[in-house]
Amino acid sequence: MSKLRYESPAIRKLNAGGMNKFGTRTEYEPVYPKVQFAWSYKTNYLDAVCRIFHQEGSWAEVVSGFEYEKALGNGVPGHRILFNGPEKTEAELRRAVELDSLIHIDHFDELYQLTDIAAGMGRKPRVAIRVNMDTGTYPLWDRFGFNYENGQAMEALTRIVSSGRLELIGLHCHIGTYMMSVEAYRKAIQKLGSLAVHSRDAWGIDIRYIDIGGGFPSGNQLRGAHATPTDALPSIDEYAEAITDELQRTGFAPDALPLLMLETGRALIDEAGYLLGSVLATKRLSDGRRANIMDFGVNILFTSFWYEHRISPAQPFSHHTEDVTIYGPLCMNIDMVRQHASLPLLNKGDRVVVHNVGAYNMTQWMQFIQMRPRVVLIDEQGAVHLIREAEDLAFIKLQERIPPHLADA
Repeated sequence: MSKLRYESPAIRKLNAGGMNKFGTRTEYEPVYPKVQFAWSYKTNYLDAVCRIFHQEGSWAEVVSGFEYEKALGNGVPGHRILFNGPEKTEAELRRAVELDSLIHIDHFDELYQLTDIAAGMGRKPRVAIRVNMDTGTYPLWDRFGFNYENGQAMEALTRIVSSGRLELIGLHCHIGTYMMSVEAYRKAIQKLGSLAVHSRDAWGIDIRYIDIGGGFPSGNQLRGAHATPTDALPSIDEYAEAITDELQRTGFAPDALPLLMLETGRALIDEAGYLLGSVLATKRLSDGRRANIMDFGVNILFTSFWYEHRISPAQPFSHHTEDVTIYGPLCMNIDMVRQHASLPLLNKGDRVVVHNVGAYNMTQWMQFIQMRPRVVLIDEQGAVHLIREAEDLAFIKLQERIPPHLADA
């Protein structure tokens, strides 16, 4: 028998990772076996942006017929579209039924209408209900969907099942926007899970997916917040752990876990967008503060109403800073991008970069006083692609019509 190789024992330092607010950090991350993302079209529906997410495997989440058709145009098959929102016309519902989309019912009137449509078409639409609930964060988002606490959600499920015309396969909620509470998502899963367990026990219906919506924050700082996002916000891993941990202890058998749907938008795209602008003028206000007038305003940067967007110079600058108010060029007093920003002295013509503008600005921007600028995409190789042309007067006038009696005015 060959002699075994001898290796002397050694004592090695165990490195368990850095400290976080819960103690030592480990490399363990929660894993949930069935997850599907659906790109939130209202966050940014530039086709080039949407196609990046679809290319990565995301389905589409839409809240209007306009967004529904946009998703189809981007190559998303009907059965991979989640149709949310309180306003779905009869024609839009019929199209969604024909293309086998997942229809999230928002209110009883829609439930009745869809039931009648299904009867007339001789098809059984795949449906979920949107549920609103108290998760400990306020104000409550109870405008959309059926309320959990007052029994509306249970009544909606009962009517769907008793109709025999709709196929109940999912549950959906969207508890708020820029949600800073991990526990709110845990509570949402608890309540959706109880509805799913009731559906199984009362009617023998297995809920195939639970859609927790979106609302996850980005790196932007809310107006009035004292702590920076780095200090104040939970990590995405903490959200994931709360959601998946609660989902796996809800009462589903290991082989019957529902698909977890996520409608993440802001957290995926906000920090990928930047706005480039220039200083039009500088002045002193009546109280002595410096003000900079920029060539962009709230018409382009709608999210400046609730974010303290980071603004940085785009050329060499002095490290001596001053408290500055940043105004846009619009002839309206509310056109203020930042009330207080610590910036170095800027002069007319200097360029600036506004950070984290990828979410909601290009879906909520306004053609007011100024025309909207071009948008470019920088790919992974650093190549620049024009993905939206700047507006011109011909584009603005394209939809206008002059009555005959004004033709020669």
